[in-house]
Amino acid sequence: MRVSHPYPQGLFSLFFAEMWERFSFYGMRAILVLFLVDQTGDGGMGLSQGDAAAIYGLYGAGVYIFALPGGWIADKFWGAKRSIIVGGSIIMVGHILLAISGSAQAMFFAGLFLIAVGTGLLKPNISSIVGTLYTKDDVAGRDAGFSMFYMGINLGAILGGFVVGYLGESISWHLGFGVAAVAMFLGLVNFIFASTRSLAAKGNIPERAKFSIVGRHGNKGMTSVISLGFVGLLVGLNMLGMIDLSTITGWAKSAGVLIVGVAVVFFLNIFVGGNLTGNEKKRMAVLAVLFFGAALFWSGFEQAGSSLSIFASDMTQRQFGDTEIPASWFQNLNPFFIIVLTPFIAKFWVSMQARGRQTSVFTKFGVALIMLGFGYWVLVPAAKIGVTGVKVSALFLVATYFIHTVAELLLSPVGLSTFSRLAPERFTSQLMGFWFVAASLGNLMAGLLVAGMDTESATGLPSAFNQMFVTSAVFGAILLLLAKPITKWALDGKEMLEDNPPSH
Repeated sequence: MRVSHPYPQGLFSLFFAEMWERFSFYGMRAILVLFLVDQTGDGGMGLSQGDAAAIYGLYGAGVYIFALPGGWIADKFWGAKRSIIVGGSIIMVGHILLAISGSAQAMFFAGLFLIAVGTGLLKPNISSIVGTLYTKDDVAGRDAGFSMFYMGINLGAILGGFVVGYLGESISWHLGFGVAAVAMFLGLVNFIFASTRSLAAKGNIPERAKFSIVGRHGNKGMTSVISLGFVGLLVGLNMLGMIDLSTITGWAKSAGVLIVGVAVVFFLNIFVGGNLTGNEKKRMAVLAVLFFGAALFWSGFEQAGSSLSIFASDMTQRQFGDTEIPASWFQNLNPFFIIVLTPFIAKFWVSMQARGRQTSVFTKFGVALIMLGFGYWVLVPAAKIGVTGVKVSALFLVATYFIHTVAELLLSPVGLSTFSRLAPERFTSQLMGFWFVAASLGNLMAGLLVAGMDTESATGLPSAFNQMFVTSAVFGAILLLLAKPITKWALDGKEMLEDNPPSH
């Protein structure tokens, strides 16, 4: 059985390029809302918390949605490499606008828009190049490589949060935004250098660029009908008063509906009008199932900023000697555990394949969802103690973040790897963008989940944690049951693929 080196030439160039891009992204994200709500006399924008949260939500939605046209541009016109360079340059310009905007709100929002557009060009395409470093049949090597690449994301997140956060809060908001621009510049220099050496043969303009997102013939009628349906839904929700398009919050809610619409239109266009072979359609069905599983996973995982934050603030013993640990610092446990655990999990995938043993991607996703639920189950008895007013040990949260991190490493880098492996080659970058939309939907679902629970006060946390445990565990078990039959139907019962499989 062929097992290539899990860390081929070029991987670490992509690792550092992504690390610096994530430094700029997460660093800016760490201070964005704080800047928006800070008083104008202190250098902020003086917005309400509701408007600031809505702007942040719109920005996050834009980042993920622009990943779809970003992938399409790479597949049809520029290739992944040029798209990354252009995207990184746009991101850098966006950060510069944030840094020099001062009190000019129009310039500041233009900078946010540019960062979203640039990230949409960069993020799916740099992931697609990682996938080209491996053959189709090297499942373990690919999973290990994406796990290492994923570690770069989290290393950048930690560094960006600490450096940009400190500079922005302690010295100047705009200095923080400016440092993020410098980080993106370093990432660009690294990638441009590698593009002429270790990545010289990767990510160029695709030979089959003549294929568009809907194939040769397209399916414009279907696209129009579905698009008009979602526009009608938005109009109806506005008329019923469920969405108020006169407010920033209302626009944020409508963006969630549009995300679903874009995802549906995008997927059906490729599936129906993309001139796919029988095998390719089966694999697209696999990707649809994984997309839903990922969205469900992120809806629970992203509770770190809401229900888990409340638990850390109101129920956890954070006093150590004369020092009280900030509640927000517990969220750093996740990227810390990722950096520590990634090399071991990557080595595990390679050793399993070397012994001739393969684990279905559905099994990995199913176990990840069950572990996500188990992480919340750990907190149920602790939350029941916490509602009595007794502070519980911080080890409960440490255990939950550890379990959730293992679950994330089973799902997120594996999902990136699988999408790069199963996607039809002429649509690879587009489908990498589609994968990132799952995170956007997950965040939307997380918001809806919180809205339906009493998580604004600590007393509602035990039932909220228990509900998240049951929901995640049940869907995880369903994926485990479906793993074997779906793998047999869509992938001929094996995870490994030939580079150019015959159609059925």
